[in-house]
Amino acid sequence: MRIQSHPILEAPTGREVTFTFDGQTLTGRKGEMVSSALFANGIRTFSIHKAEDAPQGIFCADGQCAQCTVVIDGVPVKSCVTPLREGMEIQTLVHDPELPADDEWRPSYRPEELSCQVLIVGGGPSGITAALELAGLGVSVILVDDKDRLGGKLVLQTHKFFGSMADCYAGTRGTDIARILEEEARSHENITTLTNATAAAIFSDKKAGVYINQEKYIHIAFEALMVSTGARERSLVFPGNDLPGVFGAGAFQTLVNRDLVKSSNRVLIVGCGNVGLIAAYHALQAGISVVGIIDIASEVTGYKVHADKIKRMGVPIYLNHTILGVTGDGKVEKATIAQVDEDWNPIAETAKTFAVDTVLIAVGLSSADEFFKLGEQGGFPVMKAGDAEEIAEASSAMIGGRVAGRKMAQTLGVETTIPAEWLEKAEILKSPPGQTFARSHSLPEGDGWEPIIHCYQEIPCNPCTTVCPYDSIQLRGETGTIMDLPYFSGKCIGCGQCLLICPGLAITLVRRSKNEGYAEVMLPHEYNHRFEAGEEVPLRDQDGSSLTVGKVLRTRFSKKHRTHVITVEVPEELAVNVAGILVQAEGVTEPLPEANLTFLPDNAIVCRCERISLGEIKEFIKENRVNDLNQLKIPRVAMGACGGKTCLDLLPRVLVEAGVDRDKIRPAVIRPLAVEVPMKAIANQGGEDR
Repeated sequence: MRIQSHPILEAPTGREVTFTFDGQTLTGRKGEMVSSALFANGIRTFSIHKAEDAPQGIFCADGQCAQCTVVIDGVPVKSCVTPLREGMEIQTLVHDPELPADDEWRPSYRPEELSCQVLIVGGGPSGITAALELAGLGVSVILVDDKDRLGGKLVLQTHKFFGSMADCYAGTRGTDIARILEEEARSHENITTLTNATAAAIFSDKKAGVYINQEKYIHIAFEALMVSTGARERSLVFPGNDLPGVFGAGAFQTLVNRDLVKSSNRVLIVGCGNVGLIAAYHALQAGISVVGIIDIASEVTGYKVHADKIKRMGVPIYLNHTILGVTGDGKVEKATIAQVDEDWNPIAETAKTFAVDTVLIAVGLSSADEFFKLGEQGGFPVMKAGDAEEIAEASSAMIGGRVAGRKMAQTLGVETTIPAEWLEKAEILKSPPGQTFARSHSLPEGDGWEPIIHCYQEIPCNPCTTVCPYDSIQLRGETGTIMDLPYFSGKCIGCGQCLLICPGLAITLVRRSKNEGYAEVMLPHEYNHRFEAGEEVPLRDQDGSSLTVGKVLRTRFSKKHRTHVITVEVPEELAVNVAGILVQAEGVTEPLPEANLTFLPDNAIVCRCERISLGEIKEFIKENRVNDLNQLKIPRVAMGACGGKTCLDLLPRVLVEAGVDRDKIRPAVIRPLAVEVPMKAIANQGGEDR
């Protein structure tokens, strides 16, 4: 199913093509990923595992795992990185794929070789800004990225960014930042950009093997390597975690925001960091219901303004809760959660079961820094930037990339400096939320407008202070940085620029109404609507509590900011508390009458590729006194198609749970190739150039 109307995004264009799936003729857009075309046609099961005939669906939609493998024209491939073309014959992968019957001898050819001073692997925000710094200093750069466009996860972000307007485009939507950065990189003569190009291996002789357009294998010789490969989403162990419909928040954003495919109807989100909070925001924009966000933590770990925004849209946040399990007949149909005690043990009587078709996992990221480790082993200059170095916001990655670019230039002998303020800004932009403060609001005297700023927590953000034509919004000055809270003091003409640019939708404008006892409130609204003058709409306060109904006076749309401004009339004593309009009906979030308590945690799958459960791994560890992750390959843990990218991050915790001292755990050996590359590509037996 396609998203036909979106408040921020325009539907992607592309010629319609036909293909078959298990013999059924379907249609999709030429060039879109096969996984997206299948989802658009209502297909969620991509393969049937040989263990228990278990159905498999997507998890990362980023080429990192192997959950989306299908058979295309007789060859098993990852559907999330395979473009759709006319006439494809796609089949469900059932058990192990068959090797094609082919004994024809073919010659091999030496790969084409490119060269540069610095090879940058990963064209996200840090990779691009590092490339721009290096190129500006006269260093030749080749920038390699496995997607069809640069920008990394920025391409998936429809919300306005926090941070500094001067340093990282704060107040601008991620999709727009990606376009700005890509245009700048492609226009620079010292930067050679290779998209649809996957770095498959880094060799100790200062060469990289790169797989281009899933067709040609080349070598890139370099003097130094910059690793800005981002991060991969962490999995989570619970019964039913391998059912089609359990996937990462990044995969959800890829389907919904990149490809405008309505991947779900009702979702439960696990994780209340910024990723989980933003996923809820994106779901609502796509017309997808969100029954709730859960987190085992006692406080929201993301920005409070994000959480407040989501709560007033109608999404509850369950803190001190865990997911007990997911059930369904070959797909996600129900999810059960429960509150935990002080030792994080589920409290059975608090269990709730929701009817959902999707569970989004947003429990953190793991740096994809394997190439950096290989570079260290190779003994050549290597650095990392962005999430590959430290998990943080994209705003931090942008300035961090600039710093890394300068450091790399210095390593190569280029005379340059790193401004001290860059380092200071980098630290500020990756700061976690600071203190939360109470603040009071009052209705302005007279009949003029005044902003009400529902921003209560120290976060790195300053767009509202930069757009006021009278400089009437200033930071408080407690920390002396953009972590300070903004306050209004001065003149307001009701232009609404602060309201439109605020990433947290945390600013409203109020004034006394001509009707005695009432006030007018301007509200930002980033959802499709059909509000008309005179209509009554449900209003929420900044904490998400039901407040009152307001009468719509007028609406307008800012094309520049792609944000609606809804002006409502409310009783004047409530005006300063009005923070937003309820987006989804309250009944959407109600649990089922009875909770499901039949879960056995040891049945949860840890190694998704080989379907090895938590209990099986713990038993093997105890019986064999295992403390080396490589020993778990004996029962085939981490030996599947994803190369351990998903389960290796979980295994240390499993060993600790089985009684192994964490300090004595030996890490696993990294696979020599990061992705699957056909032998014919390495031998250059096909493709346009030989």
